[in-house]
Amino acid sequence: MTNAFLRRRSVLSALTITAGLAVSPLGLGTAALAQDKPTIKLGFIGPVSGGNAQQGLGAQNGFLLAVEQANAGDYPYIVEPVVLDDASDPQTGVSAAMKLINDPDVIAATGHWNSPVALATMPVFSRAGMPMIVWGAISPKITEQNLPEITRVTPTLVTENKPLAEWAAGELGAKKIAIIADTSDYGTANTTAFAEFFTAAGGEVSSKDLFPVGTIDFRASLTKLRENAPDALYFGGVIAEAGILRKQMIEVGLNIPMIGISGFYDPEFIALAGAAAEGTMVSYPASQSNPKLEQMNADYAARKFAEDSSPYTKYAYDSANILLTAIKATGIEDKAALAEAIRAISYDGALGTTSFDANGQTQIPVAIEIKEVKDGAWVSRAN
Repeated sequence: MTNAFLRRRSVLSALTITAGLAVSPLGLGTAALAQDKPTIKLGFIGPVSGGNAQQGLGAQNGFLLAVEQANAGDYPYIVEPVVLDDASDPQTGVSAAMKLINDPDVIAATGHWNSPVALATMPVFSRAGMPMIVWGAISPKITEQNLPEITRVTPTLVTENKPLAEWAAGELGAKKIAIIADTSDYGTANTTAFAEFFTAAGGEVSSKDLFPVGTIDFRASLTKLRENAPDALYFGGVIAEAGILRKQMIEVGLNIPMIGISGFYDPEFIALAGAAAEGTMVSYPASQSNPKLEQMNADYAARKFAEDSSPYTKYAYDSANILLTAIKATGIEDKAALAEAIRAISYDGALGTTSFDANGQTQIPVAIEIKEVKDGAWVSRAN
């Protein structure tokens, strides 16, 4: 262990500018200011710029809220947050991960909304022995690899696609659905999972079209789909392409429901699609209201962050608190022991009681609700 872990720092060191983020002295709290404690760092990586920034910024703020609350209490360390942008890009994410593992004061991290980015950085964290909790990405491949350092607090896309497919075949009454997705691991996994579950539920997948991430013109494929007259279109990608796709569906006269999982459940989708967003439906893990979630929401509002919370605020908040709890229990000397403590934890937080299976996947049961765009806003669909 380097001296960097053990040296004691002045309060000023905890007020540094970290990765472009100013850490407010108010966030440290009087308890931290009054004591001479060792300083540690926790890392956060997510898309805080670009088309998916709303998700990343909401998660970033949940992470910061947890850190600030620890610093304001009797936590045995001053915790310095290190916030880095992955811009939804695997190469950028790997560069951010390298910055974290090369800083001897960074004990652990939480990261990533995009599955391709998480899959790219996981080997980096694993080789360095640094624990990392995934707060957003939902590809099954993330925990299937069973890297000891990697855990995840979000459900997998499989657990969202199965009930969505069954709902589409049942309540929605769709007999034939066309699939459009991107060619990333996330998009191809969604395509496979939804097609399997929808077929098993008695539906027919009429076509599958995959496009590279960043595609901005789907009109030719949509025009062909119009001739096939599917009952609905399933999109297996995220916000930017989803907004463009939905707008172009209406432009070419393919006025059928567009459905998907929570990858594009975001106000930015509505901003991109405009009036065409109306009627779009997605599955989202059903809210499990509990006193700690309500308290987090109240604390978030009181903190007056510049950005609204996102659906992933609570996931990043609990990820940070799980890291903080495990670090308090094990100390900072042995990262392998820390990773084991995270896997073994039973944490009562905003998500409910989080524990992990043998591969590091959350075991919180998942039920979905359907969110629908009505009058320009996402609302819960009446069943």
